[in-house]
Amino acid sequence: MTSTTWAAAAPLTTPPRTSAVPAAELDGFREAQRLAYDCAEAVAARLHPGITEREAARMLREWLRERGVRDWFHLPFAWFGDRTAFTDFRIPLQFFPTGRRLEPGMPFILDLAPVHRGFPADVGYSGSLGLNPLQDRLMDDLREHRELILREVRERRTLREVYEDVDRLMVRQGYANRHRAYPFGVIAHKVGAVRQRRWSPTVFGFGTRALRGLAGDAVHGHRDGWSPLWSPYTFSDHPPRPGLWAVEPHLGFRGTGAKFEELLVVTDSRDPEESAFWLDDDLPHVRRWEAVR
Repeated sequence: MTSTTWAAAAPLTTPPRTSAVPAAELDGFREAQRLAYDCAEAVAARLHPGITEREAARMLREWLRERGVRDWFHLPFAWFGDRTAFTDFRIPLQFFPTGRRLEPGMPFILDLAPVHRGFPADVGYSGSLGLNPLQDRLMDDLREHRELILREVRERRTLREVYEDVDRLMVRQGYANRHRAYPFGVIAHKVGAVRQRRWSPTVFGFGTRALRGLAGDAVHGHRDGWSPLWSPYTFSDHPPRPGLWAVEPHLGFRGTGAKFEELLVVTDSRDPEESAFWLDDDLPHVRRWEAVR
């Protein structure tokens, strides 16, 4: 038994040019994101009963390395069963892949963040080994979160306000907020291009170059009154900064979790449709929603 896969990706399209990120760079980020999702779908189709989280994470790494990836925002994670809902997670080490084995009907999440030709992507892919109606329902309900986030960013609501509205929507849907379990409770973080190298070291699973860029944003942002972390805390009490944000609303219900993660582009345009847009609408979770309309 394997997870369901969706249609092949459509050709690249060119979104509006922005003052924050040149169109050529947007193409680079889009290619990186599609490569990451292609990897997640390919590995998800090969999962089988008895495979461990560590083995699945290694498959993700190997698939990407075979296609030239040598740098990471973070190394791949795999979570099976109630670990998809971060059940009893209390310390950062619990996020790393374990010996948990996949069983029929069990949900899984694959989370990977490669850097491709200097452009980071950070994606989350949810699925199950065979049928799992509960996770299917969570995935269906995530659609409303994607729409809410885009709408409120275009309204220039503060990051903290958008976070709180996502929380309220989860409560109305009957779910628990599981992205609150991430460090600093983030629902998103800013990403930027990095200089391409032949080899990039990692520290505790995170690429040093990408982390250095995030840390630099944190320093500059603190001075100028903004943060590269989208959290429920006061340091996120400002409108979204132009650039790219990796956004990952994560729902949980009784030991089952589901999320997507993808890049949101924020600009300084006064045109609402160009002020913010999802980098790519041809992604597995979006195709899923379009198929059931």
